[in-house]
Amino acid sequence: MSTREDARRIALGLPEAYEDTHRRAPSFRVDKRIFCMFPRETAHITLKLEREDQLNMIEGHPEAVGPARLYAHHGWTYVWTEQADEALLGDLLRLAWTHVAPRRLVRRAQP
Repeated sequence: MSTREDARRIALGLPEAYEDTHRRAPSFRVDKRIFCMFPRETAHITLKLEREDQLNMIEGHPEAVGPARLYAHHGWTYVWTEQADEALLGDLLRLAWTHVAPRRLVRRAQP
């Protein structure tokens, strides 16, 4: 079981990630592009995944991952942190960050 604070810590640990606001709620960005949002008064966070990653994660973790109500076809994905362990949450945040980060950062961040 994870929390939004776990998600915040993991997101801010990614290269050049920073916290900002979007629609008066916390969002996490790299190079001015949002990869994670904490919608107000919801039990989920929202991530921007590549469509194939989104579909694979929904299939593999249906209790924790689902399509967003709006723009799911563009990769917007809900994650219920209380249903995700920290390893899954970390994988999802890294996938979201990789999707929007500049290629130069992605190359540097690969092991």
